[in-house]
Amino acid sequence: FFGQDSNGSMALQGSEDNILGPPASAFQNQPQNQITIWMPAPPIPRDCPPGLEYLTQIDQILIHQQVSLVEALTGFEANSKFEIKNSLGQRVYFAAEENDCCNRNFCGAFRSFTIRVLDNTGRDVMVVSRPLRCSTCCFPCCLQELEVQAPPGIPVGYVVQEWHPCLPKFTIQNENKEAVLKIVGPCIKCSCFNDVSFEVKSVDETATVGKISKQWTGLLKEALSASDNFGIQFPMDLDVKMKAVMVGACFLIDFMFFEHGS
Repeated sequence: FFGQDSNGSMALQGSEDNILGPPASAFQNQPQNQITIWMPAPPIPRDCPPGLEYLTQIDQILIHQQVSLVEALTGFEANSKFEIKNSLGQRVYFAAEENDCCNRNFCGAFRSFTIRVLDNTGRDVMVVSRPLRCSTCCFPCCLQELEVQAPPGIPVGYVVQEWHPCLPKFTIQNENKEAVLKIVGPCIKCSCFNDVSFEVKSVDETATVGKISKQWTGLLKEALSASDNFGIQFPMDLDVKMKAVMVGACFLIDFMFFEHGS
């Protein structure tokens, strides 16, 4: 997937199907004691929320949910943790859920949550908050919502579920709750032996500008673990705040459709 260009530097190769970076097997085969390599801090552009400057340099990221040994052995739902990496495998952020035991284990995947996203200095870069809402299209008056703050305390955007009888659909909004992008998922959200892609579209849904993909991690891991791998693709010149909201949308999609907790 990676090769050298004419200048001897690393470059992406392969077909368009590989645009979201290395396959899921790349995560599975990493040794546990491997040293984490962080993405170098880029210059901070003007009007960029502190910590989001990393997102200005990339057009795709990988989100790897870490396996919880306690959850695997006991079946009790644990707080979710995620590594957020660029296409070179360098860690960009680390994200951790903050929740109480009762909410995790009684509400399962439908639970409310707060996920804090930190950079390599341990600084809080983003806070993603999901209130407890209904998760079925049968009750369109109480559908899912999610707020993204960057830095904490300052909202930069929202993800709002739309009612649709068949398709999972969401609207990405800016801080003024104005529609910026749409997310449209497949009718059947089955990840058996294949990736599942949620397309990111323009507001009128006539153009596709990116996607959020749940990556197939293998039969054994899919059956025995709630750990998921996701890839996010977006335009390089997309507003960095909307890139951050797309990260929040990925967390929401994971909890709504791919968490196995009861």
